[in-house]
Amino acid sequence: MKLRTVLAGAVGALGTAAVVNAALTRRADELPPAIEGEQQTYRWRGMDVAYTERGDPDDPDLLLLHGVSAAGSSHEFAEVVDEFAEDHHVLVPDLPGFGRSDRPPLIYSPTLYEGFVADFVRDNTENPTVVGSSLTGAYLAAAAGKPDVEVARLILISPTTETMPGQRTWLRSLLRAPLVGTAINNLVTSKPAIRYFSADHGYYDPNEVTEEQVEYQWQSAHQPGARYAPASFISGYLDPDIDLTEQLDELDVPTTLVWGRETETTPLSEGRALAEQSDARLVVVDYARLLPHAEHPETFAQLLREELSLPEGE
Repeated sequence: MKLRTVLAGAVGALGTAAVVNAALTRRADELPPAIEGEQQTYRWRGMDVAYTERGDPDDPDLLLLHGVSAAGSSHEFAEVVDEFAEDHHVLVPDLPGFGRSDRPPLIYSPTLYEGFVADFVRDNTENPTVVGSSLTGAYLAAAAGKPDVEVARLILISPTTETMPGQRTWLRSLLRAPLVGTAINNLVTSKPAIRYFSADHGYYDPNEVTEEQVEYQWQSAHQPGARYAPASFISGYLDPDIDLTEQLDELDVPTTLVWGRETETTPLSEGRALAEQSDARLVVVDYARLLPHAEHPETFAQLLREELSLPEGE
């Protein structure tokens, strides 16, 4: 009787999950562009990678690369682009597996993202300034060391190589599964969960997280194939196997680190150590955590302006 009860409960739970998954899928609309501008497509390794292009192509290139999360997208830089579009050629892609880019059922990995960043820089820019957020900052540092990748300056926002403890193959498989994986993805990307994670480590002031931001993240996280890249992230398989200090120290590229003073997941002490050991500049944004550019776009824009005006090598 006990086994029958357990099996009946499991079947009932799976049936409920299937109904909820279907209902949430119907609620998700086609994802609109996160940023106004020319909507372009970069064909890369069989995938269509969406990116927004703003400004005159003859102006200096500025490439903005969003961080990795369960609901990541180029929307992270939505409030920054206007400041630079008048005198820069701004490109803002959705990483493969996120936003409006294709989300095939690949096993997503750090080498895939390092390769994407390197190829995007080679194929679509000319000696750009490149901004990379959080984990993508580490991919950017690795890509900048590859042959024929030329960048003028790196701006890394709380870069890290460690987000999840260990690598758990069983968890990645579970999160990729059609029924259970979709149900878990729906749970961790629910609107209450998005607000919680934003308040817990993304923003210093949770009141700065707007309903429009939450809605866009929710819509992005409920597109077809949305669970595959986050499955690798949550299970620890997107942390790159590099020493970030050594990587930055080896690069002959002016590098600025941007840190929110109140960041806890990658505390400011780590930023100070990384800057000192890699000979990078460190700029601290007050009343900010992991996303100072999203929470304080005007402050970040002014900071970036100042960094772009520095002579090469400083």
